[in-house]
Amino acid sequence: MSDRPSVLFVCLGNICRSPMAEGACRAAANAREIGVTVDSAGTGSWHAGEPPDGRAVAMAARKGVDISGLRGRQVQAADFHRFDHIVAMDADNLANLRRMAPADARAHLSLMLDHVPGRAGQSVGDPYYGGPEGFARVWAEVWAGAQGLLDRLTRKG
Repeated sequence: MSDRPSVLFVCLGNICRSPMAEGACRAAANAREIGVTVDSAGTGSWHAGEPPDGRAVAMAARKGVDISGLRGRQVQAADFHRFDHIVAMDADNLANLRRMAPADARAHLSLMLDHVPGRAGQSVGDPYYGGPEGFARVWAEVWAGAQGLLDRLTRKG
């Protein structure tokens, strides 16, 4: 096992929130020169192999982060052993992850906004059926969550 912490970000389809969270965390970790392994997945499988939603790609690009090469995938049982942290975007996905987790899972489960002071227990809203403002809000939330998570990881290290 690596000394480098690993984080899996999870939403429903792995085309909006979780790829944005993966990109935000990778960019924040690089800027802070923190070694961390990041990935993203969905609790559902219907977008497996697909790129992120174009609106998510555009929002990340406006922040200088390229997520266009990411591809959707579904959470697998092995992820609960491969990652130190599995971070859900909302309460429904967190509940699904708890049901999916093997009894001997080592990953710590949390919500993205648990890592933002004053936002514990809150969900990152799904922007899929809305306009660009929803993607801007999601970016702000996942960026703040990534910063808080990195703060936590560096305090442990």
